[in-house]
Amino acid sequence: MEKGWLGLPYHTISEHYNKLFGEKVYKVPVSVVDDCPNRRGLKGMQTCVFCDVWGSAANAESLSMELRTQIEKYQTQIGDRYKAKAFLIYFQAYTNTFTKVSALRHNFDVALSYPWVKGFTLGTRPDCLSKAVLDLWQEYHERSFVAVELGVQSFFNDQLEFMRRGHTAEASIEAVHKIANSTKVDLGIHLIFGNPGETDEHIIKTAEIVNTLPITNVKLHNLHVLKQTPLEEMYAKGEFTPIDRETYAHRVEVFLKHLSPKFAMHRLAAYSSRWDELIAPEWTKDKMGTHQYIIDHLRAQKAYQSQNFVATTAEDIAAQSYLQKKSVPLSPNLV
Repeated sequence: MEKGWLGLPYHTISEHYNKLFGEKVYKVPVSVVDDCPNRRGLKGMQTCVFCDVWGSAANAESLSMELRTQIEKYQTQIGDRYKAKAFLIYFQAYTNTFTKVSALRHNFDVALSYPWVKGFTLGTRPDCLSKAVLDLWQEYHERSFVAVELGVQSFFNDQLEFMRRGHTAEASIEAVHKIANSTKVDLGIHLIFGNPGETDEHIIKTAEIVNTLPITNVKLHNLHVLKQTPLEEMYAKGEFTPIDRETYAHRVEVFLKHLSPKFAMHRLAAYSSRWDELIAPEWTKDKMGTHQYIIDHLRAQKAYQSQNFVATTAEDIAAQSYLQKKSVPLSPNLV
């Protein structure tokens, strides 16, 4: 909670986890796969334009480390830094279901073998969801907390084609419902803003689609240029211009204002932890600065999540009222 404020003008993932676990939990990012359908070139697919050689791994070194070594090293670092006591193991890099079920089972068992682990979360994509994988998720859900983050990225096929995702918007929506109908995992999606030709209308429509989905959380990214990516070549040729921070903050505002209050938000923008590999935009290096910039923008606009959303259920009405109160600053004499 920040000085002078009742809180933040959006539903945070921390609140979501607090309701689930009764305490603050921290993610321990690990890497256990080093490939995906796009990089393999299956069915003529190409590497996503934004994906670097690390496949979104938080720690590049992790790709060469055993899983237990990663868990113990990063848990110690996070625990010491934040005095954290409870953790989720986050299988983050590449496509975590693009491997054998037996390997997934082994990785899940390792993750859950630590007493301070409350569960695990993993990232995957809409076209890597076999029945065996879904059954495995449900099996582990019955033992522990399981969360899935699905890389949807966009609900517009021209944007998906630009990003070379290799799947359609329709396939993403179908995948979300497939997971929700087959499992009880905590389901979220990733979205990328800053695509060529993007407008506020795209963002509003995105929020409206999200509002219809059986998910609990959303993570936002700004499309940025890293070394050794197809996007680097496009940027060098003048074929792609990254979104500026002011415009991006506005897009986040538009999205949140049209988003149901029931959805929890992870981070509001991407962050490049390997500064030497970032080409543009420069502001993607500044994790906390960018986060604060977006919060300040929302406050200046007196904007909050669900502001333009018409709540009809008792749950949404209560959540919307709560967020509205959180978006209003305290009187100066109370600061």
